[in-house]
Amino acid sequence: MPYPIATPVVDRHTPLLRQELQHRLDSLARAHRVPGAHLAVDTGTELISVHTGTADAATGRAYTADTAVPLGSVTKVYTAAAVLLLADDDDLDLDDPVASYLPELRELPKVTIRHLLGHTAGLPTGPDSDTAARTTATRYLSGLCTAKDALFAPGTGFSYSNAGYIAAGRLVELVTGMTWQEAVQALLLDPLGTAPAFLGGPAPARPSAVGHAVNTATGRLRPAHQNLAPVEAPAGALLAGALDLVDIGRALAGRSTVLPPDLAARMRRAEPGAAPGALADGWGLGVALFDQDGRRWCGHDGNAQGTSCHLRVEPESGVVVAFTGNAGGATKLWQDLVDDLTRLTGARVPTAPAPAHRGDPIALPECAGAYHNGPTEYLITLDADGRPTLSVDGDAPLPLVCYPDLTCDLVDPATGRLEPGGRFHRDPATGVIEHVQISGRAARRTGTA
Repeated sequence: MPYPIATPVVDRHTPLLRQELQHRLDSLARAHRVPGAHLAVDTGTELISVHTGTADAATGRAYTADTAVPLGSVTKVYTAAAVLLLADDDDLDLDDPVASYLPELRELPKVTIRHLLGHTAGLPTGPDSDTAARTTATRYLSGLCTAKDALFAPGTGFSYSNAGYIAAGRLVELVTGMTWQEAVQALLLDPLGTAPAFLGGPAPARPSAVGHAVNTATGRLRPAHQNLAPVEAPAGALLAGALDLVDIGRALAGRSTVLPPDLAARMRRAEPGAAPGALADGWGLGVALFDQDGRRWCGHDGNAQGTSCHLRVEPESGVVVAFTGNAGGATKLWQDLVDDLTRLTGARVPTAPAPAHRGDPIALPECAGAYHNGPTEYLITLDADGRPTLSVDGDAPLPLVCYPDLTCDLVDPATGRLEPGGRFHRDPATGVIEHVQISGRAARRTGTA
């Protein structure tokens, strides 16, 4: 049965739109020094696909419509969908305590599977990939999922956490008796027609892209080494192309038999307590939620080493927009391309939360202190003029601009531009600032500056 189309988001003569988007993609890729990129737009009735450049700048190998790219955190959409499919088969319940499956979480008996998928479990982010490469999933989770490291009571806040998805991946393995890769392939990739490819796995039986970085001294592109640890696979190991992302996007919109429509709707429903700050307007089960012009979009962003991938879905109209690029500059390319898509079609695809009306900046000296997310320290101090600055793990401090609603912006030291930072949270009982959330990751106050 065809998906019923509501008021169209994209309404433009397709051949002309394809030609214009191809021209803009070619131009923007050159401007942002991105070797290769692919944009795919499903209007709800037609598919537009344009790609450009090379998958590997060193060899000149072409970037094709089938080129798979390390998706980074867009992988989480697939992990969450796999868990939902298992719940639909009554193999687990989303409100089951995770500790009933994984003894590694026994100190956090109130954390449920739902909390993991919505980033509301209060788990720390986890160590960097190089550190994680030296441990097992059991040790990784046992070391992080402790009562002393919990950021907040489950369901009362939001903190983006790879650890939550490592735990979700372990659940998939325990319930199915397969590895996470095997389960995701059986439950999603094969039904979607996506050729499987994983970081750390066998060489993919499809063309794949190399991530790239720009050497700031010479301006030359160089290949980026993918260092994702094996234990982190459920949070970021999948490779796929823009057309593959369109397929999972159709499923999220309820336009595919792979995800029953009621299951897709559950993924898109905002989770209580999920206030992701600078990341999105809300969060569902495995997907970010964005509000734009009275419509609610869902999707996810992902960055691996030298790649940038993005998915947006508007379920009411059935529109899906997917992008993959193989350089760090592809994030800015995506943002500029979305501006062009808006100009060419009138479709305002969200890349960030809706702007807030926050009033004039204020002094907030009480925010100064040390905050921790697992081993990561966020140190907020006051400069000579009493203005707050933020240093993460000893890095050079960045000025903060604070507002009456306790949100804050970071000041880019190179340009002076304000970038969305996050917000502070007060203890409802004492009124004391107890948390800071920066780029979606919460840190609990642990001491004075």
